[in-house]
Amino acid sequence: MPDAIELYYWPTPNGWKISIALEEFDLPYNTHLINIGKGDQFAPDFLKIAPNNRMPAIIDPDGPDSAPISVFESGAILQYLARKTGQFGGETERERVEVDQWLMWQMGGVGPMAGQAHHFLKYAPDDLPYAKSRYRDEAARLYGVLDRRLADRPFVAGDNYTIADMAIWPWASLWQGQEQTLDDKPHLARWLKTLWERPALRRGRALHADLRKDRSDTWVTGDLFPEDS
Repeated sequence: MPDAIELYYWPTPNGWKISIALEEFDLPYNTHLINIGKGDQFAPDFLKIAPNNRMPAIIDPDGPDSAPISVFESGAILQYLARKTGQFGGETERERVEVDQWLMWQMGGVGPMAGQAHHFLKYAPDDLPYAKSRYRDEAARLYGVLDRRLADRPFVAGDNYTIADMAIWPWASLWQGQEQTLDDKPHLARWLKTLWERPALRRGRALHADLRKDRSDTWVTGDLFPEDS
């Protein structure tokens, strides 16, 4: 049994990427809560691990050359874990390119745009119609791209479930909070449900879910998964 990875985490979509991944990779881990509402991300000890004051981050005591290593940025952590275990990252160079480009698509597109949509639609202190429309529309465009991508393949990178799916699912699962619809996205709806049926994903998604500020987002919400709404 490998030494436990230290996970620095709060139950947000970016945090779920790594809790889901650790469950899928079947790696032991210890959870250290970084309460972003109370400013834990600015603590000096955490900044030594994550200098951009963002969670998630990990410390792997069994890193390269058997020496500990810390990794921040969720996409980098996913790539590191895929290389470490030889799982979920693609088996050939062509497959790895497919995985990496969709992982980068999430990091540069879905995450920032959906995050801004959440902020302006649900949390911003002022009503800013332009910002609401901009980020709602961009999230819709990106989910349209994803739906078309999934029209002829079961998973984002092809025939196999990968870290690209693990990265995209946490944000896409909150489509209702971003004021999106799945009525015109049947392939995205199918993919969301297929992934939700994975026990490891459910375990990762449930990690400290009770600490969510907005409990309406505790589950995947809506008619897609009525037993959990």
